Amino acid sequence: MPRILVVDDDPMVGATIEVLLLRQGFDVTLTDGGESGLAALETQTFDVMLVDIFMPHMRGYESIRIFHERAPNVPLIAMSGYAFASSASPSPDFLRMALELGATRCLRKPFTPDTLLTTIQECLGRPNESAPTKDKSSP
Repeated sequence: MPRILVVDDDPMVGATIEVLLLRQGFDVTLTDGGESGLAALETQTFDVMLVDIFMPHMRGYESIRIFHERAPNVPLIAMSGYAFASSASPSPDFLRMALELGATRCLRKPFTPDTLLTTIQECLGRPNESAPTKDKSSP
């Protein structure tokens, strides 16, 4: 059973991800911030890490960089709902920068359960067999 570390300071987001992953048979450790996530990483081994980019007490991609340094062989999925770069805006593209700092994949919040499960399965190196097939006609 794959072990997933979920690090997100938003209790609703973390709980939603945790329930989804538990229902899919994953062993989930949910932490509410960078410090508690790093503490879990020191005492347990994980197959995939889901880490929010912007959390209190850890600026921006500092968390991504630190998590990647501590567990360089564990795929890291960076998540963020923060504003993203566009051609009309000079703001930085945070998810692209997270990839440069060691993230394996990036997810823009909000994301669908199918997207999350597919991304995790890709990081585990296997096709997503547990997620329902996506109906192209639904929104």
